Amino acid sequence: MSIERPISELTIGLTQLDKRSREVFRRIVDSYLTTGEPLGSRNVSRLLSVALSPASVRNVMADLEVLGLIYAPHTSAGRLPTELGLRFFVDAMMEIGELSSDDRSVIERQVSASNRSRSVEEILTDASTMLSGMSRGAGVVVASKLDPAIKHIEFVALDPERALVVIVGEDGSVENRIVALPKGLPSSALVEAGNFLNAQMRGRTLGEARAAIEDALNSAQSELDELSTRVVEAGLASWAGVSAGQPRQLIVRGQANLLEDLKALEDLERIRLLLEDLEGKKEVIDLLGRAETGDGVRIFIGSENKLFSLSGSSMVAAPFRDDEKKIVGVLGVIGPTRLNYARIVPMVDYTAKMVGSLLKQG
Repeated sequence: MSIERPISELTIGLTQLDKRSREVFRRIVDSYLTTGEPLGSRNVSRLLSVALSPASVRNVMADLEVLGLIYAPHTSAGRLPTELGLRFFVDAMMEIGELSSDDRSVIERQVSASNRSRSVEEILTDASTMLSGMSRGAGVVVASKLDPAIKHIEFVALDPERALVVIVGEDGSVENRIVALPKGLPSSALVEAGNFLNAQMRGRTLGEARAAIEDALNSAQSELDELSTRVVEAGLASWAGVSAGQPRQLIVRGQANLLEDLKALEDLERIRLLLEDLEGKKEVIDLLGRAETGDGVRIFIGSENKLFSLSGSSMVAAPFRDDEKKIVGVLGVIGPTRLNYARIVPMVDYTAKMVGSLLKQG
């Protein structure tokens, strides 16, 4: 497993903290990730492996505040890590262990249940749901929208000027599209168009089928009458560019988990903003797309990215690959900045590898 840990000039400078400062800082971060509560100098003093008075701890805290690693949420409160502090902790201090045997079993049992007889979308949805349940955050997946081979196509009249085209893929996927109909079209023309398209499309992707159908129409190989031909051409128009721009699908599961364990009204407001962020699909897709730039797990914390600038949330994400070793999507977990990063990083990494393995089998 690899994790993207950018080495910046700031990170290099902060790694020069002495052992005492690092331990005080680690105790504050560990407490925040566990409880979400600030930690005071007296409690820090009790937790340290070396004897240090509360007064000495306060002096260390003052130095850490000057560096921008911690802050006091209230005048007489203890200290919490800042977003910069969390970034420093994740990049320079966090120890990523192996995935626990229990977590590994859950992932293998739930993700592997999505075997090759199920659609790719079902595999990805299962992965998102599983990550949500294990992390108590929101599970997210972004993947290239696939162009599966066609199993069956059918036209269903909605009204005199519109028809629903039902396209069933060999992977079990179903797409519905509406096409305009020529005025006065007899019902037999829909049946005739459907039969023609099934003969041309079965076993081909939409992109492949369009080329074959256009060739058949241009060379007058079909025996369609004029009205049926217009129905087919209307369908072709609606399928134009189906593979252009590699459209993306976003799957989000477990938003309700984000409402659990709220400690204050400001937490409720933060979650409200986060749920609004998740509704902005383009922004989520763009952010997840940034995780495609490397092989490792990426961690995005708070306002260092536009999406979470208001809600102050975090995301752990990793890419997955198809049988040609090409990155075809990203999955991850979104939650508050006090995510259990050390546990979630290997969880996301292993899930991405499992999903990639299933896609290679499909």
